[in-house]
Amino acid sequence: MITPVKQINRFFLLTTGPLIGMLIALFISGAAIEWNRAPHSITHDADVFQTTASISEGLSKAEKDAKTTISSIRQTAELYQKTTQTMSTIVKTAKTTATKPESIYNRRITSKLGSPFETIQSDRIRIELYKINPGTYRGYAMKIRLKSPDAMKMTLGKDHVGGAETTKQAVQRHGAVAGINAGGFADSRGERYPLSTTILNGQYVNGFEPTYKDLFFVGLNRSGQLVGGKFQNKASLDKLQPKFGASFVPILLQNGVKLQIPPKWKTSPLRAPRTVIGNYKDDQLLVLVVDGDNEKGRSGATLEELQNKLWKMGVQDAYNLDGGGSSSLIVNGRVVNKPSDGALRPVPTHFLFFK
Repeated sequence: MITPVKQINRFFLLTTGPLIGMLIALFISGAAIEWNRAPHSITHDADVFQTTASISEGLSKAEKDAKTTISSIRQTAELYQKTTQTMSTIVKTAKTTATKPESIYNRRITSKLGSPFETIQSDRIRIELYKINPGTYRGYAMKIRLKSPDAMKMTLGKDHVGGAETTKQAVQRHGAVAGINAGGFADSRGERYPLSTTILNGQYVNGFEPTYKDLFFVGLNRSGQLVGGKFQNKASLDKLQPKFGASFVPILLQNGVKLQIPPKWKTSPLRAPRTVIGNYKDDQLLVLVVDGDNEKGRSGATLEELQNKLWKMGVQDAYNLDGGGSSSLIVNGRVVNKPSDGALRPVPTHFLFFK
């Protein structure tokens, strides 16, 4: 792709090329002049005088043309330099202007979170950690800007189907800077298996399973954007090009609209520790991890409370991940939340974030 500055360079090369070529031709022609050394005679002297005068006149004209050409080249070079500087300024201004809407939007959504108590910054990711305490529950919000799609990954417990490990173990083993628990699971014969459709590294772990009841799939596509929803056939999910993802229940928001929460999940349990993931219009991610004392429904947050909170914060799509004793938030090697089991629970899938 030819940038504005490169286009200007090409223009001035085309402009000065013929002038430089004329100078070279003059020098070559001058070097090729040969003097007539025939015997002296009046006629010959007159011819020599006339030839010399003609050559002198030609050289004078060439000198004048050369001076004019040099002056023209100098002026062209000065104009080129000024134009290049002007174009560089224009490009710089354009870049600054282009980022203004993004900055304004980011300030607007950040203002609803307050001030971060911890920030992680690299050329791949930016993480801001906030405390949330609306009065009825306490927890944490983690706003994430993925500057590179590979700054977020999903892992299986101990890297095999049926394996389980705590989110902290997964974070440490893979060298991540942060991590949360991901999808739901089912236990069988001492092993812990991911629930329903699960994708890892672009491949289906146990094949595709059509969405049923209140289940959904949520993950990241190849461009680093959050994708999710209910899918009745594999082709409809494949169109989104998911790189990884897991399944659980239910969907809270879709395209900025509150979805009806199934009655079962409103009361079973009423309150609980929760882990929720969502996205903003600019593809930043937001994770909420809410604390609770147990899984008996007396502490933590209701799904309706989190749904309303996320909607007021401007989140577009939001998905409730596994909660209760599974809720985990690890940042910089430490457990940030207070697991309701008193210790982290081993789970089969984790969403990890990398510097």
